[in-house]
Amino acid sequence: MPLGTLQHFTIEPSDLERTKSFYVDVLGLEVGERPPLDFPGYWLYSGGVATVHLMGTRKPREGIVVRGTEKKYEHTGRLDHIAFAATDVEATRERLKAGNVSFREQVVPRTGDTQIFLSDPDGVGVELNFPKT
Repeated sequence: MPLGTLQHFTIEPSDLERTKSFYVDVLGLEVGERPPLDFPGYWLYSGGVATVHLMGTRKPREGIVVRGTEKKYEHTGRLDHIAFAATDVEATRERLKAGNVSFREQVVPRTGDTQIFLSDPDGVGVELNFPKT
């Protein structure tokens, strides 16, 4: 059973609006269409694809364990970071600095690609990959 491409990842942030603002205002994703689910949230689009799903508070029900009840943040396992292909490294640096977002940067040996590493408001690692120009 071969897998296809990654469809999306979901974050259940401690502050839904703050996290939405980070991904939209700092990283440039766009809020887009989302089904009429019975809990608050956002689908954030990158390149026309709903890449990041943000989930607000849900009500506990059969098969659904929510944070604030017995679910713990450690239940997400060993996820280290998520990565995006990106463009315009200079503009990105300026946007991050203007938003007082801490980041570190490195150049990949041999390829010369630039990588920027940062964290979202809940500590989820984000990697931005810029091809060598």
